[in-house]
Amino acid sequence: METTQGKVYLVGAGPGDPGLITVKGRQCLEQAQVVVYDRLMDPSLLRSVPESTQSVFVGKERGRQAMTQDEINQFLVDRASEGKTVVRLKGGDPFVFGRGGEEALALAAQGIPFEVVPGITSSIAAAAYAGIPVTHRGLATTFTVVSGSEDPSKPDSSVPWEVLAKNGGTLIVLMGMAALQSITDTLGQTGMATDTPAALVNWGTWAKQVTVTGNLGNIVQKGKDAGLKPPVVAIFGDVVKLREKISWFDRRPLFGKKVLVTRSRTQASRLVGLLEDLGAETIEIPAIQVEPLDDYSELDDALVRLQTFGWVIFASTNAVESVFQRLQIQGKDSRAYGGTLIGAIGPATSSALANRGLKADFVPSRSISEAVVDELSKLEWGEEWSGTPVLIPTADIGRDALANGLTAMGAQVERVTAYRTTSSQGMADRVQEAMESGLDAITFTSSSTVRNLLDMLGGGNALLQGIPLICIGPTTAATAKELGLKVDLVAQEHTVEGLVSAVVEFFVEA
Repeated sequence: METTQGKVYLVGAGPGDPGLITVKGRQCLEQAQVVVYDRLMDPSLLRSVPESTQSVFVGKERGRQAMTQDEINQFLVDRASEGKTVVRLKGGDPFVFGRGGEEALALAAQGIPFEVVPGITSSIAAAAYAGIPVTHRGLATTFTVVSGSEDPSKPDSSVPWEVLAKNGGTLIVLMGMAALQSITDTLGQTGMATDTPAALVNWGTWAKQVTVTGNLGNIVQKGKDAGLKPPVVAIFGDVVKLREKISWFDRRPLFGKKVLVTRSRTQASRLVGLLEDLGAETIEIPAIQVEPLDDYSELDDALVRLQTFGWVIFASTNAVESVFQRLQIQGKDSRAYGGTLIGAIGPATSSALANRGLKADFVPSRSISEAVVDELSKLEWGEEWSGTPVLIPTADIGRDALANGLTAMGAQVERVTAYRTTSSQGMADRVQEAMESGLDAITFTSSSTVRNLLDMLGGGNALLQGIPLICIGPTTAATAKELGLKVDLVAQEHTVEGLVSAVVEFFVEA
């Protein structure tokens, strides 16, 4: 029986920022059955692959090479020969000092179909993120990229340093940190002026990027003083002077801040994206997991009677998701609500309903249950709550304040569990590592995230002492204080966007 031949995609992952992978590169990941990846790439890229995909690390880590190049070549051939769709994910561009050409030759020799998906190389991306254009009218009309991994003092160096020292364009050296002193000495000895502007960009395009500027004569010492270690991109030329005016990446309000995000795995992306857009380096520790119920009979019964309720009030996007999943199982859609009025606690919940064809009749200005009750009581027909049937689908550990408040106004409230939340499992080591990495802030988005993070820490809060804690609202803050934590700031607007604004406010005023 013949096996259908597979195919290999040599994909450039870009220089570090996961947003810089190409559209085609991400599409390849989404279709991959096997992914073979290196060290210098953001691990979040692997979230794009299907759950069944085999992911294999083949890079260098802590002085150890997981696979030799020959072993990598053979692995690609073997997996494709099994009929697999293989993505070879390489940092930067596969053909810019990435040995992608060797892998392509090995595949071609065995008759394995392959495609090359170019990526953005760090040679231009690191410079751009440092505010340095590699070419600029009047300053540089050429740029040259060379490997600095060989000692330029060797008599048989393949890099024409004497030419590069005098050509007047921008010179970019990759992988040259170890030999940087020798490189700058050689450039100076062969004609480059000592006062030629120079820059070192460490971890270019990553949230932890560090840029050091100087000139050919002092850049090595400045790099040492800053404690720079590979990966570093070295840039020489007059274009470096432009950084003073057009640097942008490291001027964002949260640049250089490391923020721990505690939120459910399914909800973290929005918060993480907003923080990272403002320059923060985020560490995601899903403190809670949203789980399905073992028994949906109570929720299903309520949904069968959906049109008998005067109001359905959703307190979270998770409640919206769960309710619509159960409606779909019953063969229903948004039309099942009929004339029932809809409440949405928070803009994210309102948006989740809108995505399913429902416009919320009520969205409170604040998301605290007590404030929601107060606003509901002031609606034009607030006096008519008496006897009004209200359905509140919620979490298994949700607060009773909203239900109790409406009941006190005379409403007939059914508070029904739509999903359950549990502590994330297997996260203790990651939490410990995060705490030891030097955090600048921790965000809490619910009381559950506070309790569960402390559970992961073994019930103690000693490791949290001295780390600024920022809460999404007063209820979350109250829980943190009850558990012995010092809350540094509470968001004025109790939404993800409000929480991000609070983080910015904290550091801008600090």
